[in-house]
Amino acid sequence: MKPWEDSPSEKNKNAPKTIPMLSFEPKEKRTGELHAYLLSAVAPRPICFASTIDKNGNVNLSPFSFFNVFGSNPPIAIFSPARRVRDNSIKHTLENVLEVPEVVINMVNYNIVQQMSLSSIEYPKGVNEFIKSGLTPIPSDLVKPPRVAESPVQFECRVKEVKETGTEGGAGNLIICEIVKVHVQDAVMNEKGMIDQHKIDLVARAGGDWYVRASGNALFEVEKPNLKMGIGVDNIPASIRNSDILTGNDLGKLGNCERIPSDEECREFADSEGLVALCKEFGYSPGELGIHKHHFAHRLLELNRVNDAWMVLLRN
Repeated sequence: MKPWEDSPSEKNKNAPKTIPMLSFEPKEKRTGELHAYLLSAVAPRPICFASTIDKNGNVNLSPFSFFNVFGSNPPIAIFSPARRVRDNSIKHTLENVLEVPEVVINMVNYNIVQQMSLSSIEYPKGVNEFIKSGLTPIPSDLVKPPRVAESPVQFECRVKEVKETGTEGGAGNLIICEIVKVHVQDAVMNEKGMIDQHKIDLVARAGGDWYVRASGNALFEVEKPNLKMGIGVDNIPASIRNSDILTGNDLGKLGNCERIPSDEECREFADSEGLVALCKEFGYSPGELGIHKHHFAHRLLELNRVNDAWMVLLRN
């Protein structure tokens, strides 16, 4: 039997896993409680720091985390000022865009996260959150609401449609915007003129009082598989697939390979002392590798050394 062929006993290890879970229908929870589950589970969420203006020229600045972009031709962004759960009232941002259908979506980075949070206080209508937060308003080129000068990226938008999803507290109001002009600070771009994810240092919302800072060690790359046909986890040998050591992420990396290394490639790697050198690099004994190989492969996969991990896992 080849090292990657499944033995009969291994083929019986594919029973579904039983994982304890809390399960409920939305109607079984109070709106505020359901809202908390949604915010904690659907996270992190990008922040739309929206500046708007009413028909009398009063400026409002407020953050929303029900937000994303939904196309690039035309460039469409959607955010949702939900109705307040406690009293079913609507927010000043929604009132403003119904009067003046324009908005600037300012992106939030770590440098302004505390000022952004301050602006979320429910000040009375007519109070200018630019002044309260200490952020700097600068004129837009194509729309009436001002931009936040400190924001690393600012999108001037015209509102195409406001779609109400309900009339009770907690219901959303989808503000569908077309981006008509983009402003990007030079300081957050790389040498190719594109946004550098480390330099822009964005923050995102999670549940409760929690935020996520999208920079430093929090950033990692996952190679997109859409240009090649990975073998899939189902084609990984069961002795590897059913490992108690390898994680789902480990299996995902292995399954993203176009093929499993052949027995000849494995022999050549061993004969060339490549395996011995690899073991020495990571402090493993080739003679004892059999009982440690899944731990070894896990370390290699964490470093994205996928082919090396295959060579270890397929070793007799």
